[in-house]
Amino acid sequence: MTTPTSPTQPGNDTPAKDHGRAGRNLPAAVASAVVLLSAIALSLAFWKTAFLVIVAIAVVVAVWELRQGLLAKDVDLPEQPLMLGGVVMVLVAYFWGANALVTATAVSALVTMLWLLRRGIDGYVKTATASVFTLVYVPFLGSFVALMLAEGGATGFDRWDEGAKGIVVFILVTVASDTGGYAAGVLFGKHPMAPVISPKKSWEGFAGSAVACVAAGTALVVYLLDGDWWVGVLLGLIAVVMATLGDLTESVMKRDLGIKDMSQIIPGHGGLMDRLDSLLATIAPIWLLLHYLVF
Repeated sequence: MTTPTSPTQPGNDTPAKDHGRAGRNLPAAVASAVVLLSAIALSLAFWKTAFLVIVAIAVVVAVWELRQGLLAKDVDLPEQPLMLGGVVMVLVAYFWGANALVTATAVSALVTMLWLLRRGIDGYVKTATASVFTLVYVPFLGSFVALMLAEGGATGFDRWDEGAKGIVVFILVTVASDTGGYAAGVLFGKHPMAPVISPKKSWEGFAGSAVACVAAGTALVVYLLDGDWWVGVLLGLIAVVMATLGDLTESVMKRDLGIKDMSQIIPGHGGLMDRLDSLLATIAPIWLLLHYLVF
């Protein structure tokens, strides 16, 4: 793992605080992660609807962060239709399934494009394109979390049904990718994976992510979902590839926008999108895999 190429924050002449090779405030990052994971665990354990509310709030916050980031390129996303459409998409996915989600996504895109007509002609294509991109990137992918939760029945009352267990598997495998890559990268990272996009991401870190993902995926699928071991291996391999691509994709976006983090609302992590990038990339293939091979 290499160190950042610039000692300053983008757009700021003040030297960035050095947190070592980790590139983050580790105590703050750990504390924030514990709080977030605890909120998720408690909502799944006691009231699934509360977890659905967390997902909807995350979608709203993520849309807000993307709007703030895109303003650097003079793209002003219409927050109201994107946020409302995103929440509707999450709810529709949970109660009525994948087909309804596709319909809700199409309707939300059309409503957003019509909403933008109020602003006139100048910049319409640029803003509409960015809006549809945002709609697919955040609420559409995020709604697969609702599809996963609904695997136990959208009206079911079993606190630890298949849907809740699937959420646990999805989150922990993705966390394993981040944790394994972080540890291996800090300890052994020497060969940059994509130095132009993400200077601190190394092939050694990717190997650590792969080992952690496969181990976590196999253990969780076998012991939590009572599935076959090879499904767990496949899940781990899919997760590490998608999580890495998700992380690199957001890194490209931030470099293009000239920002370091999407926001600073999560101590030690930056913005919510800085944590959701890998999760958004992994949820759809993991749901598809579990839906057809385990549930």
